[in-house]
Amino acid sequence: MERKWEGEGQTFRVVVIGGGTGLSVLLRGLKELPFFLTAIVTVADDGGSSGVLREEMKMPPPGDVRNVLLALADTEPLLEKVLQHRFVNGSGLAGHSLGNLLIAAMKEITGDFVLAVKELSKVLAVRGEVLPAANQAIVLKAELEDGTIVSGESLIPKSGKKITRVFLHPKDVKPLQEALEALKQADAIIVGPGSLYTSILPNLLVPGIVEMIRSSSALKIFICNVMTQRGETENYSAADHIQAIHDHVGSSLFQYVIVNNQQVDSSVLSRYVLEGAKPVAFDEERLWNFGYRVIADQFLKYHTHLRHDAGKLSKTIWEILLRHRK
Repeated sequence: MERKWEGEGQTFRVVVIGGGTGLSVLLRGLKELPFFLTAIVTVADDGGSSGVLREEMKMPPPGDVRNVLLALADTEPLLEKVLQHRFVNGSGLAGHSLGNLLIAAMKEITGDFVLAVKELSKVLAVRGEVLPAANQAIVLKAELEDGTIVSGESLIPKSGKKITRVFLHPKDVKPLQEALEALKQADAIIVGPGSLYTSILPNLLVPGIVEMIRSSSALKIFICNVMTQRGETENYSAADHIQAIHDHVGSSLFQYVIVNNQQVDSSVLSRYVLEGAKPVAFDEERLWNFGYRVIADQFLKYHTHLRHDAGKLSKTIWEILLRHRK
């Protein structure tokens, strides 16, 4: 039976800023609702296939863009599997995903990375649009607690030291105008989930992005990660995530914070010991002290990994938007 939603017939323009698996999971849920979706994706990745193509093709890294395109696409499962396939053999080919190579090919054909993503979006019947935060590759740098500077998104989590701050090079990177326009026109702007220092903040640090978020009349929502991440957010609570964003781009950026308060079975937690990850603690009082409206609920789903329950999370966002519009 086709699902019916309260308020069906209304359409919201929703911009989502994040990265990694968390963003893809969320978008798979949101695309089932009457939203026009825009995903703004970081171009700071410098590892693996993306890093090689970035260096050799002089293009923004395609990896995060590929994952988001597939999350929003109407594709057969087999086609998605093919595009996500990573070659294991071949001199120069091993390590590359077919989807990354396809984006690189389209970039050569069109002569422009953003146009390449738009054309590929048509081929994949993407619901919405996928935009890089900037139309150029960015180098992400981190200052660690001992004053050391680490250069490169892929190296930052490997330092083994607490991150004090991250920043971009070059400093005067130009934001993509289409991304700024999407933020301006949005009914809702959602930040997260995603790696805090290497996916979320690199987007927010692009000059003009946070300024446009602040000036937008959109409802602004932060979705906190469900698990900590080794090398980035070890022992971070939900409030620690918010504090890190405030430290980098200022406070009062959101109206709502969505956080998981579901307990995780010990048998599941034991599988994360080697990853150095654990559930993000819900420190309710500190969250409320930021002045945001806090929505806490059981948002977890477990198959092989703990993830957000995309359906429940999307329904929560839908209900917030309906209340806000009334």
